[in-house]
Amino acid sequence: MPEKNPLKAVTDKITSAVQGGGGPGREGPEEGVPGKPAPVSPPLAEPVQPVEPLPPKADQRGPETVSPTGQPTGADQARMAQSGAYLTTAQGVRLPDTDHSLKAGPRGPVLLQDHHLREKIMHFDHERIPERVVHARGSAAHGIFQSYGTAQAVSKAAFLAADVETPVFVRFSTVLGSRGSADTVRDTRGFATKFYTEEGVFDLVGNNIPVFFIQDAIKFPDIIHAGKPHPDREIPQAQSAHDTFWDFVSLHTEATHHTLWNMSDRGIPRSYRMMEGFGVHTFRLVNAQGATTLVKFHWKPKLGVHSLVWEEAQILAGVDPDFHRRDLFDAIEAGAFPQWELGIQTFPDTDDQTFEGIDLLDATKIVPEELAPVKAVGLLTLNANPSNFFAEVEQVAFHTGHLVPGIDATDDPLLAGRMFSYLDTQLTRLGGPNFPQIPINRTHAPVNDMQRDGFHQTAVHRGVAPYKPNSLDGGCPFFAGADTGAFIEVPVELPTGRKVREAPASFDDHFSQPRLFWQSMSTVEREHIIAAYTFELSKCYEQAIKARVLQTLANIDGGLCAEVAAGLGLPAPAATEPPAEVRPSRRLSQIGQSWPLDGRIVGIVADAAADLTGVAEVRQAVLDAGMVPLVIAPTGGRLLSDGGGDPVTVQRTFAAARSVEFDALLLAGVPAPGADAYGARDAKAGDPRPAAGDPRPAAGDPRPAAGDPRVLALLAEAYRHGKAIGGWNGAESFFEAAGIRDGEAGVVLAGDGPGALRGLTELMGTHRVWARFPAPAA
Repeated sequence: MPEKNPLKAVTDKITSAVQGGGGPGREGPEEGVPGKPAPVSPPLAEPVQPVEPLPPKADQRGPETVSPTGQPTGADQARMAQSGAYLTTAQGVRLPDTDHSLKAGPRGPVLLQDHHLREKIMHFDHERIPERVVHARGSAAHGIFQSYGTAQAVSKAAFLAADVETPVFVRFSTVLGSRGSADTVRDTRGFATKFYTEEGVFDLVGNNIPVFFIQDAIKFPDIIHAGKPHPDREIPQAQSAHDTFWDFVSLHTEATHHTLWNMSDRGIPRSYRMMEGFGVHTFRLVNAQGATTLVKFHWKPKLGVHSLVWEEAQILAGVDPDFHRRDLFDAIEAGAFPQWELGIQTFPDTDDQTFEGIDLLDATKIVPEELAPVKAVGLLTLNANPSNFFAEVEQVAFHTGHLVPGIDATDDPLLAGRMFSYLDTQLTRLGGPNFPQIPINRTHAPVNDMQRDGFHQTAVHRGVAPYKPNSLDGGCPFFAGADTGAFIEVPVELPTGRKVREAPASFDDHFSQPRLFWQSMSTVEREHIIAAYTFELSKCYEQAIKARVLQTLANIDGGLCAEVAAGLGLPAPAATEPPAEVRPSRRLSQIGQSWPLDGRIVGIVADAAADLTGVAEVRQAVLDAGMVPLVIAPTGGRLLSDGGGDPVTVQRTFAAARSVEFDALLLAGVPAPGADAYGARDAKAGDPRPAAGDPRPAAGDPRPAAGDPRVLALLAEAYRHGKAIGGWNGAESFFEAAGIRDGEAGVVLAGDGPGALRGLTELMGTHRVWARFPAPAA
């Protein structure tokens, strides 16, 4: 397990690497802020002394160095990267120049014989591969899965035995958007985990929502075509707020449950680190005695399940569209390693494959945890960032059919289609059938598959008899048995009957579980759902589609339907079937508990006149608590106090900072207006009533006495989003200017910085100050 504050160890390691070799802007050991682009800070002038390629940063690592057939090579990961101090061709020939084409004289034509130009342009023209049709936008990290051994009674999978550590690679993603879309859109998130087990690769390919839009994979192209941008205009990008999506889900009411989850706060997670994951389907486990158990997989984040508010998500899509991937990478670099417990819900493997009346083969249904508790079976820790995004994050290939002994599929019709689709998509995207040989996809178990040749074959196979049976290769490879680790499908008895294109009657209930989810929400969560439906449907053009969705909502809850209808200016229809009797599940709500603060970001607002000694103390206390401090000031560089003392390095300026980046704000006094605090330079500053002929604030203008208006906006925005805010050293006057009074919920004013921070951290454990979101008047 990582130490409480490994961030300082990481920064010390980087600092040690650059001692004596830095230059202007070199960061010292006091910085402790993730995001440094390289392990060594650059000098001012272009380096000219040849050196070998730099190593990766301390937080990065690449795929394990195994051969294309799963054999450990013992090679250093650096052997997989570029080498040598000199520029070469792809063939290793050293080059003296790469800025000028070979020409017949300085102004003459380019010569056909320029092999370097041809090779360089050819490779550049083919750098891109087709993006994923779904889950194109994603990020990922390396880690370790540590098994508790608590699943041994139900599964013989070797990686689930007690105290086994298994390397993993985890990719998070959004479903609908392209690779260039924003992270914070309202969408389902993918949560795919590749376990490199000793028995082969196991892929648990899930989402952050436990149910899916459809019950049968044959409809998957339909739901994705409906959710994607309209084909005539290619808009809107990465959104469900348009006619085609709502047209489909209102006509296909089996999508109601997933849609409701997506309209809840689950559709806009705060962070990948604060997001649940689900296997969605029911799988079958097999133990050492051959007994079978049905199971649903759950990932439970150690930091709790938290979300953005809608305005934050909208602002972030413009201010920082990479917010979620940056949060993941920075947390790992800071040593605040994200963790999830893998849990299982288990059910008897009965002939009807139902539990408490819930059809376990229906991917639009959950089993409430009150009926089947989730049992923790292991801990996932992400502890290293990729060293190359394309080679690892883009080329990783998951497949629901990558199973290991002890885990098998069921007859879920959605899962059946996925078993076909995941393999098929790699043929085009990754260029052929040998994609398992790409380093990030390589198994860590020996491979002897008799498959040969094909595009991008990197293994060098031996022998002359890649067929069975054979005698020329000594009979190798041989068949394995159950006693030698073979994957043997469970011999399930199949019913006989007609071939039909039908669904079981149990799949027809489309409203009881959405009602269960709605009834389980807190008041503020219900308000967010109402707002989400109202926003999304207001983006639709056709009134008939809106009316159709309202009819669906009426069958969930009359109050929900009435509120959305009022927002749309439409009549609320009556339900067409009686509301189901449900028992709320408190575990579906995100509100009501307190959680660790690892990796949370605290913004500290200061200027040269602030209490810089207090700022330094607060900054160190934030680091010691395993969080990340970012100092916000009028300009970049360092803050120097007139009274002496150590300088404070600035990470954000008033012009660049927005509250959406921070989990809490602390003001070290009243920051005076910066020199750029006027509308022509920064619109956030507003109109400071400039003096004649001077676009900047006049010297006698009373408005600057209240401080920089951009910090006022920063503070008001954080308050509006329910974040903890605090200050010292006279900050209360600035709070008053923002209309925020001492004693209000989530406001901490103290005599010094450490005191303000203590009050702030107590508030941050609940993620937001929920009292700032009052219930509507009766």
